[in-house]
Amino acid sequence: MSSDSSRSLRTAWLVVVLLLPVALLNYLDRQMLATMKSSVMESIPSIQSNENWGLMLGQFKWVYAFLSPVGGYLADRFSRRYAICGSLFVWSAVTWWTGHVTTFNELLWARTLMGISEAFYIPAALALISDYHTGATRSRAVGLHQMAIYLGVITGGFSGYVADAPHLGWRFAFDACGLFGMFYAVPLVMLLRDAPRQMSADGRIVARATVSDAMFSLLTNLSFILLVLYFTLPALAGWVVRDWMPAILKEQFHIGQGQAGVSAAVYWQVAAIVAAIFGGWLADRWMRTNIRGRIYVSAIGMLLIIPAMFGVGNAGSLGIAVACLVLFGLGWGLFDGNNMPILCQIVRPELRATGYGIMNLVSISCGGLADWGFGRMRDAQVPLNVIFGVFASAAIVSVVLVLLIRPRAELARG
Repeated sequence: MSSDSSRSLRTAWLVVVLLLPVALLNYLDRQMLATMKSSVMESIPSIQSNENWGLMLGQFKWVYAFLSPVGGYLADRFSRRYAICGSLFVWSAVTWWTGHVTTFNELLWARTLMGISEAFYIPAALALISDYHTGATRSRAVGLHQMAIYLGVITGGFSGYVADAPHLGWRFAFDACGLFGMFYAVPLVMLLRDAPRQMSADGRIVARATVSDAMFSLLTNLSFILLVLYFTLPALAGWVVRDWMPAILKEQFHIGQGQAGVSAAVYWQVAAIVAAIFGGWLADRWMRTNIRGRIYVSAIGMLLIIPAMFGVGNAGSLGIAVACLVLFGLGWGLFDGNNMPILCQIVRPELRATGYGIMNLVSISCGGLADWGFGRMRDAQVPLNVIFGVFASAAIVSVVLVLLIRPRAELARG
């Protein structure tokens, strides 16, 4: 390997390392609210019902989803670096404010602002990583970034103990995370750099697409439409598992808030970390011999999610529920770590953040409906096995969808 290649590879991995704390905070701030549900509802009586709680969770997702394509397009058009750092600072300030709200309406506004600010991060971050990491390391790099997301969920799972601690409480957790994020945004903006602009075959810098050009290119791409649907269907289960599982386990098995948070988040997220690392390595290796290697690894992950969802809905003990969640985590890690790498095989580099933003728009909008709908169904006493049976059926459809995607040879390793 030449010295220039070695330096470029170090820079590429430095970008991933710099983004790890940001990815962790991105999901820690979300998971804490789900884990500390009992404490927050006790402290803010005006929330009143599970339906209102689900509405608040859904409000975040709908705003986040609507603005994800906007954040992605701005990152493609102007700067991924500034989209990332600005997003981190603003959502951290909102996180701090969340620890000081006293009414349901204030909490709803806080989650709305959280959705606005966080919408600019994930599309820009994954596109930046993909800019620096070509086909040889792309799945591993994205998998490592997703690992930090899972660590954020794991850390958030322990926040129930913080909420229950007499001298700390749920407000302290939001204060601490908000302040750390605001401080980290300052060195990040100085150290992070956008990748060099893409060059065309004749040596010219690739022009940045207009809004109309970007939408036309993406929405007339059948493989992209299939990927959007594939990305969306498992998210119905994914968001409910993240947002509602602590409360589900607490109610079903009569355990404390701290134990429920750990059981609902830690084990399956650890499994997802293992799967993301292994899946990244396997996908990169499979790509050496088969252009569909990343698609096959992702499909394997989806096949694991199907029995996991049936199992969660029918678990008769906490141990069985956790085991099914671990299986879900293994499948999720294989699936989640390969979505952006698959996108890179079907969409031009200058459209990647916009494309991922559209994927977020559809997926998370549906996830918000799932949160709200799940709250209504729980209030109506709909059995869990019925709800999770629907999620398993959606995963079956997803396997078919991903296998229909056709990667483009000229994009597969670039």
